[in-house]
Amino acid sequence: MRATALFFFSLLFAAPVPSPQTFAPRAYLGFDRNDYPGDASLPILRKSFSFTGYWLSPPPGEKSNSWSGKRELLRSQGFGFALLFAGPTSGQLRDDPYTLKRVAEDTQTAAAAARREGFSPGSIIFLDVEEGGRLPSTYFTYLKLWVSELSRLGFRAGIYCSSIPIDEGEGLTLITSDFIRKQIEPAELVFWVYNDACVPSPGCVVPENPPPPSKSGIPYAHIWQFVRSPRDRETAIHCSGYAKNGNCYAPGDTAHSWFVDINTSSSADPSGGNK
Repeated sequence: MRATALFFFSLLFAAPVPSPQTFAPRAYLGFDRNDYPGDASLPILRKSFSFTGYWLSPPPGEKSNSWSGKRELLRSQGFGFALLFAGPTSGQLRDDPYTLKRVAEDTQTAAAAARREGFSPGSIIFLDVEEGGRLPSTYFTYLKLWVSELSRLGFRAGIYCSSIPIDEGEGLTLITSDFIRKQIEPAELVFWVYNDACVPSPGCVVPENPPPPSKSGIPYAHIWQFVRSPRDRETAIHCSGYAKNGNCYAPGDTAHSWFVDINTSSSADPSGGNK
């Protein structure tokens, strides 16, 4: 009996200790588009996507917002949210007095829309900035106040912007998201970046194991948009998976009814709006 006990005791201490397993953080896919795709689309899109973009303002160039009033239906289908508010163009921010007036109005409008739609305090609202490159100083005045004013109103400030490298010549490369982040310090934004160039984008695919936002090359990205519809003829020209018309569609959308932009995030509810 003593010999048996000693034998098992020696096996216990001789056995190698298993190394702790490391798991990559899970990523979740989301879609966004300017026009609400319709109630009938939701069960089909939900098979591929965990969250959706949700406009709190009319999208750029539009006068109305077809997403208004759809939060509860989307929430009942299990979608998380990435809240969007259309930002001004740099040309509109012509001087500091107008910039201060514009950002005061925009933050009030964005916060009011978020409350009206039922989004809770603390939700992240992403300012949609379509321009890339070296934005003017007035835009950074706007962004610093976008952060502080939204915080005062009970929400968190985010930004949707480019992370596509821009060749400025003479060996210089500019990444808009990096430029913005540096210019507004110490103010902090939550970044939703877009880069649909292949690589780093995998193209128009809905992978079972989505890449994390850091695969965009931007380690601080909260969301990465790796597909835009229609396919950009410059950045995404070498990307595969797009339909013949240049758009990207969810696998279940066999009729090609709803073209989508595709995003990945480390959260199934990137704005924290599904509360």
